[in-house]
Amino acid sequence: MAEYETITFDARGPAVWITLDRDDVRNAFNGQMLDDLLDAFEVAPKVPGGRVVVLTGTGSAFCAGADLNWMRAVREFTYEQNLEESLKVAAVMRAIYECPLPTIARVNGPAIGGGAGLVACCDLAVAGENARFSLSEVKLGLIPSCISPYVIKKIGQGAAREFFLTGERIGAEKARAIGFVNEVVAETELDNVVAKWASQLVTSGPVAVAKCKELIKRVPQMDLDEAGPYTAEMIAQMRVSAEGQEGMAAFLEKRKPKWAE
Repeated sequence: MAEYETITFDARGPAVWITLDRDDVRNAFNGQMLDDLLDAFEVAPKVPGGRVVVLTGTGSAFCAGADLNWMRAVREFTYEQNLEESLKVAAVMRAIYECPLPTIARVNGPAIGGGAGLVACCDLAVAGENARFSLSEVKLGLIPSCISPYVIKKIGQGAAREFFLTGERIGAEKARAIGFVNEVVAETELDNVVAKWASQLVTSGPVAVAKCKELIKRVPQMDLDEAGPYTAEMIAQMRVSAEGQEGMAAFLEKRKPKWAE
């Protein structure tokens, strides 16, 4: 398994766990963590037998957002230096969002600012009852810019207006109500629920899952004239693919497909 300075990376059966590991600063991110995450999400799909990625934090926090020392340094940056760092944040968010493996955010505590952005980039999110979420950038005279595409995709413009403009801190149940997380459970149940979802995901065809993520990304941007041919081509390709042929054969023969055995 890969080794990093600010995160841990390990395979647990078909699940690749990426854990933010800066417990002393509540897993706040800095430039090094951004580099580590960018590399980890490039490596994760290549792990033999890996079918799911779980993103979580060590200790009692998921991610408290930007590290204070990093913020002190950024405050002195030129525009060009700030742009370079911001492009790195944008690259990390996109790498998570476009990971070909399904991703689960295991939210074990506060997810603030960019930490909330990490949750938004994941396909699924389960939060502990004591998790809290905030996009508090406006309180600092800033904006949740690089994470905004993913937060808006997750919860829509209406909820995003409240979340962005007020900077309010919301609880796990409200986060679930607006679609930011999928399930809220007792902290002691987080691992069980993650394992349940991972078990469910690995019964699906891995190529089909990756293609579903592509559909979700691309179809909303298409008009019907473009979407019709695109989706027809996608299903035709899947039906003649090795995975599609195996899946249909397994269904007709009343057996498990090879990827789920």
